[in-house]
Formats: sequence, C-alpha cells, structure tokens
Amino acid sequence: MTITKYKPNIEIVSGPESFARRSAEIFVKDAHGAIEKKNIFYAAISGGNTPRHFFEMLGELPDAQSLPWSKIQLFWVDERYVPPVSPQSNYKLAADTFLNKVAIPQNNIHRIPTEYCDFNVAAHRYEQTIRQVFGLTEGEIPEFDLIVLGMGPDGHTGSLFTNSYATFDTDDLACVVYVLDDKLNRITLTHPVLCAASHLMVLVSGREKAAILKEVLNSEPDEVRYPIHAIWPVLDKVTWLVDSDAAQSLS
Repeated sequence: MTITKYKPNIEIVSGPESFARRSAEIFVKDAHGAIEKKNIFYAAISGGNTPRHFFEMLGELPDAQSLPWSKIQLFWVDERYVPPVSPQSNYKLAADTFLNKVAIPQNNIHRIPTEYCDFNVAAHRYEQTIRQVFGLTEGEIPEFDLIVLGMGPDGHTGSLFTNSYATFDTDDLACVVYVLDDKLNRITLTHPVLCAASHLMVLVSGREKAAILKEVLNSEPDEVRYPIHAIWPVLDKVTWLVDSDAAQSLS
C-alpha cells in the first residue's frame, strides 16, 4: 500500500439533524461544482442506517430539491442480493426517502441489478452500465464526482469486508461478495473505483462506532484488517463527517 502524507480531514457535527443537513450540503455543493464545470454530476451512494437521515434531507432541503437532477447520474456503491422491493435493499432505502421527492429522470438512476440468478452476471451488467454511462473503454476507471461511504463496526466500507476477495480485486469495477453465516451476498464497487473518485465522503455516526473510528484513524494502514484503509492513499480527497457520539474517543 502507498502510505499517504495526508492527515484525515475530519468534520465533527452535533446531533442527527445537523449531521444529515451537513451531508446534504456537501452533496449539493459537489453537484453544483461538477455541473458548472462539465454539465453533469456522477455520484454513488451507500445504504445502511447511517445515511437514512441524509437521504431524507435530500428530499426535504430546498437547495437539494432545486438541483438540476436531470444532470445527475446516480449509482450505488454496493447492494445486498435481494429484490429491489426488499426492505433490506439499499436502492429501496433511497427510493423511499428521496428519489420519489426529487425530479431525477428514471434513466439517471442506476441501481445494481439483483434480479439475475447468477451473481457474476449481475456484477458484469452493473459494470457494463457504468462503462456505458461514463463512456469508458475497457481498462478505464470511472471518476465519480462524489462517492458517499459509511464504515461498519469492523472497519469495512461498501461491501469490502475483512478477508473478502473483493478487497483485493483490482481488475473489475464491480464484483460479487460472498458472505457466510447466513448473511446476504453482495455486489460492490471495487477499491480502485473508490480511490479514483474526485471526492469521497465517509459518514460515521453513533456511539458504537467510537472505538473503531479511533482505531482506524490511529493504526497503520492495513486494508486486510480494516478494508476502509484502502482509501488511505487518497486521504486528501476524503471528508470524514462524524457525529459527536462517534467522535467521543478522538483527541
């Protein structure tokens, strides 16, 4: 791993509403910047409990609702292998919280296609969609304007789990993550895609994340143990948005 000379850019906010509002403000700012520069904004979002209020804010905040959504291409960082109508679907979370409240064209919404029986076919189709929308040739990596990530209590991000092959996949844009112990299999963007983004926003909230956040930020980079360390070579492009509960162990 390339060791970065940069220190983490950590922004601490108090309370769920402030956390959601600030994350929405960053999304809006990045969208305006990209659209002003090149007339399009490429974003990828994650699921889970942490971004729910952020998504709700995107559906309520006037500055977010007034974005030129026709110029926004929306993707997902990862997805559980469930139907898109499942309560466990990352796509459904976004659909229920903000996609039905903003004027984004259906053709601009690029969910991970979990309807295929073959996981590898689904991952390949998602990669094809990314290449088509970005206009990429084989071997090129997309440059998202913003990728929104979370961090699990074990230091994973997206569906890059500890000891998963996905952590080491540098050939694909998206790959299958096979999970044991009766958990759901996933499809995730690979870490070269994450590192190629112009900006990454990592959302960390909750008292239960305090210990792992301190450990991740203060330990030597080790993406095998803590897959989120895969973004350490590009820390200068990462904004850590942390609520006061998760930040309680930080000096």
